[in-house]
Amino acid sequence: MRSLLEDSALEETVGVESAGTSAEHLGDEPDPRAHETAEQHGVTIASTAQQFEIEDFDRFEYILAMDAENRDELSSLAPDEDSEEKIFLIRDFETNARRDQDVPDPYYGGVDGFDETFQILDRACRGLLEHLVSQHDLDP
Repeated sequence: MRSLLEDSALEETVGVESAGTSAEHLGDEPDPRAHETAEQHGVTIASTAQQFEIEDFDRFEYILAMDAENRDELSSLAPDEDSEEKIFLIRDFETNARRDQDVPDPYYGGVDGFDETFQILDRACRGLLEHLVSQHDLDP
């Protein structure tokens, strides 16, 4: 998403952070296969794992989950209805994807799974960017 925002000159307008619902990989770098796949597509990943915090509901307008399990976990953390309404599955923004579709977890597979996941997230992030531009009158 950061790469798409930079390409659209919106990186100063739209903030992006990534966080998990578990502390299991806290502080870890992304999987080397994710780095490799991103680089093959001209994208740099420069982040370490962090955990989602309740305060993030106040900091962000959109809280995006990769799958239903994480969406449900986020919903259980939501302090109120307004916070819960900020939670979406990322694929809900993917053109031609059916609603409530998970992003497959490539971790236990090979490199091909990382490429498939990258392609899904690229489509979903492009759809999200279109949504943000149209819904928030952004000028890319």
